[in-house]
Parts: sequence; structure tokens; C-alpha cells
Amino acid sequence: MAKQIDLNCDMGESFGAYTIGSDEKLLEFVTSANIACGAHAGDPTVMDRTVRLAKEHHVGVGAHPGFPDIAGFGRRMIDFSPDEIYRMVVHQIGGLQAFCTVHGFQMQHVKPHGAMYNLAAQNRDAADAITRAVYDVDSSLILFGLAGSELLAAGREAGLRVASEVFADRTYQADGSLIPRGRADAMISNVDAAVLQVERMVNEGVVCAATGEMVDIEADTICVHGDGEHAVTFVEKLRAMLERAGIVVRGLG
Repeated sequence: MAKQIDLNCDMGESFGAYTIGSDEKLLEFVTSANIACGAHAGDPTVMDRTVRLAKEHHVGVGAHPGFPDIAGFGRRMIDFSPDEIYRMVVHQIGGLQAFCTVHGFQMQHVKPHGAMYNLAAQNRDAADAITRAVYDVDSSLILFGLAGSELLAAGREAGLRVASEVFADRTYQADGSLIPRGRADAMISNVDAAVLQVERMVNEGVVCAATGEMVDIEADTICVHGDGEHAVTFVEKLRAMLERAGIVVRGLG
């Protein structure tokens, strides 16, 4: 049986007068969309439009909650209590869920953003807070989290369906964590190198760390970032090369 993988992308991150990413073009190639919910990016108009476009392209929709930090794009670590994290995730899921209801479209998943995502990968209290929020709003939602993370462990323990996420365009450390974005070697810009990394993760269950070690990894869904200068070309080539390699790109819903 051919290997299968979901291809997800963060989008809906424009707001007000500011346009970020090429969502409509990216939706032609991805199978899941993580839509910003107005905290780190996005606004009601953009949320509404992005849900509508995802439905038109038959792409699974997920809430992409983050810390309320538009100036830092949700990538700065802010000291919130687990209860505060719980409430902000409930609030953001609920906002996107309302637009899904308006468009007659079932929400598929939840994937935290940025600093919240990284915190939940290592901090069990934060992971439990996010998991509880997802479960309390809709226990049928799939929880996306970094492969091998505390967030996935918390989701499984709570009885949620989880999806182990890997990154096509990010580099890894020997412990399976992502290299911080502040480092020059954090991103992979060459599509051939990205495809090689994804092929290994999907077919062999390993990723090559920046220091050379082969690290075991589980891959259910691949994240590609939609805000880069050449994001559409990157995603288009990545999907085509995956399919040529015999990997079926298919949604999780």
C-alpha cells in the first residue's frame, strides 16, 4: 500500500490593511488549512473568507490559536497560566467554529501556533490546557502537534485523535525538536532538500538532525509555511515531487 501524508499550511494570517501569504493559490495544493483566529494574526473578515475558500477547494479546516501578540506574530514566549491558555484556546476555536457553521463546513482540527505550539511541545501543563480546551469544545477534532511532543501525549491520554506533525522546511535538533527560528540554519529553502527530508520521514520514519544524527520520527501531516516569498512555488513543487515519489497526498478528515 502506498504511503499517505496530509499536507497542511498556516493561512488566514492577513488582517486589516495587511496582506500576508497567497492563501487562494496555496489552497490548490494543500489538504489541510490552519486558519489564524484573530490573536497572533487574522481578523473576522479574513477568517470568513478563508473558511469559504477552503470549502471551495475541499481542504480541511483547522483552528490555529496563538498567543494574543500581533506585534510579535505570536512567536514571542509570554508567561500565561494554564487556565489563561485554556480560555484563549476555547475562545479562538469557538470563533473559527462559528464561521464554519455559517458556511456549512465541519471543522477538522486544531493546531496551536508559534510560541504556544513550542511551549506545549515541552511543557505538560500547557499541553494539558490546550488538550482540555479542544476536548471541551469538540472532542471529535483532531489535535495537531509536533512529533514526539508532550502535546500529542496529552491528546492521546485525553482520548483525542492526534496527528503527528513534521516540517518540510524546518531543520531539526538531535532530540527531535525544531531548531529555533532565530538561527541561520532554521529554515530549508531548497525544495529538493525539503522533499528528501519529507521522503525520509514518511518512508523511513527518521529525520536527519543538523548535527548528523538520524532521529526517529512519526509523520501523519507535513507543515509548509505559507508566508515565505516563494511559498506557492515551494508548495507546488513539493506536492508534485511527493506524488512522483509514490507518496499519496491526502487529507486526514
